[in-house]
Amino acid sequence: MAVQILRERSRGAVQKVVLGATREEGGTRSHTVTVGGDTALPFHHFEGEVSRPMLAMEVQDVVPDWPQALKNCFAGVLNDPGKWAKKCVDEYGADLIYLKLEGASPEGANKSIEQCVAVVKEVLEAVGVPLIVVGCEDLSKDQELLAAVAEAARGENLLLGNAEQDNYKSLVTACLAHNHSLIARSPLDINICKQLNILINEMNLSLNRIVIDPSIGGLGYGIEYAYSLMERVRLGALQGDKMLSLPVICTIGDEAWRAKEAYAAAIDYPCWGDELERGILWEALTAMTMLQAGAHILLMRHPQAVAKVREAIDQLMNDNSY
Repeated sequence: MAVQILRERSRGAVQKVVLGATREEGGTRSHTVTVGGDTALPFHHFEGEVSRPMLAMEVQDVVPDWPQALKNCFAGVLNDPGKWAKKCVDEYGADLIYLKLEGASPEGANKSIEQCVAVVKEVLEAVGVPLIVVGCEDLSKDQELLAAVAEAARGENLLLGNAEQDNYKSLVTACLAHNHSLIARSPLDINICKQLNILINEMNLSLNRIVIDPSIGGLGYGIEYAYSLMERVRLGALQGDKMLSLPVICTIGDEAWRAKEAYAAAIDYPCWGDELERGILWEALTAMTMLQAGAHILLMRHPQAVAKVREAIDQLMNDNSY
């Protein structure tokens, strides 16, 4: 006797967001990347459509203050963002490049707007994949910086960030004027997340040009709360809530490698084991957890962690319909 499997059909879906633009579309990318479009819970192929999560690797415009074990992977290119990005794509298979303009920070290198724009152009020339570009986390500097980046890369359909409650208007205006997409970031609060999406959409930026960053915690540092929030976002989307029906981006690398357990030297904590292996696993497990919660774009750092997560995604994308 055949067993009948009960399937839950959703009345809503996650929006599809297209990143990048080819020459025919007014940009210079070799191809575009589409995220979202899910009509089921993560990897429930038997209940609906499931989109493949994308892996973005981080590049900065200055040599980052990362653990040495992590920086060793990019020896020889850390001073050259274009070569760094090319290594991530050609050798490590990144689907997207996540370019953080950390050098613009007034408390750091304090690079000029022109210098930062030149870095964006350099990376665009070096790789053909779509770009995610974010500022330095200084509110006043980022407003001017991201407006200039948006104008200089007009037509490329960058994913620009981060739009938050205090600065979203200027960034939305830049995206509207120069045809880019936007990251809407909220502080681990589903109500603020939804309200920010409403405010951005009311400025006439369509929902298919918005990606949510709900903020996350790394493994052992609030990841459970982030997981539950992302679950609620996905369930809201599938239940038809348009203001929660947006793809989710997660800052995996930043959150994982700031954990003491990921970078502390083995000589100081011998019972913790080798720090490199530990750091790779910390990042990979953080990413795997967020995948199960519904992440669409994972922002990562270590190439071995990227490889482990890609292998897991390959397995999870096998059709389990029956």
